Amino acid sequence: MKISSQKILLVISVIFFLPCLMVFGFLYREINSNNKEAGEGRATWQAETERRNNIRTLDKTLQKISPEIANLDAHFAKSSDVVPFLDTIEKLGPIAGAKAEVMSVEVPAGSSSLVVGLKASGSFSSVYKFLTLLENSPYELDFLWADLQKTGTSEEGGGSWEAIFRMRLLSFIP
Repeated sequence: MKISSQKILLVISVIFFLPCLMVFGFLYREINSNNKEAGEGRATWQAETERRNNIRTLDKTLQKISPEIANLDAHFAKSSDVVPFLDTIEKLGPIAGAKAEVMSVEVPAGSSSLVVGLKASGSFSSVYKFLTLLENSPYELDFLWADLQKTGTSEEGGGSWEAIFRMRLLSFIP
């Protein structure tokens, strides 16, 4: 009887062991699957955290360099800023002691530049100073041609001069 009771216990043990083994295998697969999903979730979370940190860093950097951006933007004239650009050029005339006026403004077809015709009059030194101020303006200008003529005499003995400039604004954003 002892042998048969041991056989019965062995059979019962095997019967309990097999389901336990199956439950263990099932739980093991589920745990591995959950670990894999957790790893993917952690990677996604870290990528999102890094992206947010990069955005914060970029925002702080943009705030730090905003004066430089404004200074750089001052060197470019947008199509909506043509009038202030022309006003700036005309205001250089009185600074130089010359009378300056814009004669023409064109945007050549298929071009990303602005062509401006400008007339300046006054003494030779004031017209020359006006030309120097134009060359040293914050805008990138390419002088296509210039015509400088003596138009008459004045009381100072230097005479009056007239200059007509045709220049291209290279730093124009249409």
